[in-house]
Amino acid sequence: MSQEEYFSFNRKLAFHTAPTLMGIKCASLVSLSRAEFDIVGNLRIFNRRAAEKGLKIRILHLCETRCVMLVYNEKKLYARLREKDTAEMLYAEGYAPDSTLEAMLTRLSERMGHCTFPHEIGLFLDYPAEDVKGFIANNGENYKFCGCWKVYGSEEYAHRTFANYEKCRKFLCNKLNEGCDIYRALRIS
Repeated sequence: MSQEEYFSFNRKLAFHTAPTLMGIKCASLVSLSRAEFDIVGNLRIFNRRAAEKGLKIRILHLCETRCVMLVYNEKKLYARLREKDTAEMLYAEGYAPDSTLEAMLTRLSERMGHCTFPHEIGLFLDYPAEDVKGFIANNGENYKFCGCWKVYGSEEYAHRTFANYEKCRKFLCNKLNEGCDIYRALRIS
């Protein structure tokens, strides 16, 4: 893997997953070109180096040209998926109660193979359960506004959250633009 690819991968992660990398969001998605990146090599490096912060990357779906990956904090994501409203919604979608995080991620990955983005993915991405329910009930229409997700519930919470996500993105992207690598920017050895 070239230095150029290494830094390009870091930039993509910083831009698309900064709130998760910086600890204010349990998980984020990133879709990358399979031709542009050594996906397995980059994942191996990230998963080895970021493990001390509880961060991981997992491939959710591969197609001919793209790879959809979930960047997540294990403890935060598992806690999120165990919340009452979230767990009930996941159970309704065929997720076994008291599943391990690994089993839930496997189920999500399987569902992504059958339909591009199963609606429950919003729960994995830390969207409010109220907004995920609203999206499903309204078929993605009649939302109050759209930002990082379509908002059906608290606009105030969503605006504040979107602003915090953007602050994380700017901070991390600026660090990389200053020549810092992503691990040093995140204070990972």
